[in-house]
Amino acid sequence: MINKKHTISVLVENHAGVLSRISGLFARRGFNIHSLAVGITENPTISRITIVAEGDDYTLEQIAKQLNKLVDVIKLRSVKNEELLSRELLLIKINCTPAQRPELIAIAEISEAKISDVSQTTMTLELSANQMRISAFEELLKPYGIKEAARTGVIALQKGANSLTG
Repeated sequence: MINKKHTISVLVENHAGVLSRISGLFARRGFNIHSLAVGITENPTISRITIVAEGDDYTLEQIAKQLNKLVDVIKLRSVKNEELLSRELLLIKINCTPAQRPELIAIAEISEAKISDVSQTTMTLELSANQMRISAFEELLKPYGIKEAARTGVIALQKGANSLTG
């Protein structure tokens, strides 16, 4: 069996304790979560949880079965990579002397990143992109010295007209 990353979109009731029950389920079953993002949907009573987990097809099936047993879960869907529209947000603070600013500004422009903050010794950049572009951007900035970085979990929707609604 081949392990690969699976993106699972879960609609849940928007109230306290739901995320705890879902993360507890993963912990009890020994499923590893690579990424987890939660936010309300177009309906304020429903939240969308996007989970990226690694495993074979059997593991994915077990995750789906266990999630469906939870009372708070309204609906879930595993989205295949070719059908996935996903984004992640990166905020990254780089060491930056005044002499390096033009170079970092050029990198930001080429990468379609936004400059969020500039100080005497640092520059903070913001990039929203897929995981591959985010990782490549981080690698490009490593030579400057990364002081601090924060990445959100992956958020995702299925491409095309199909949608997961409650």
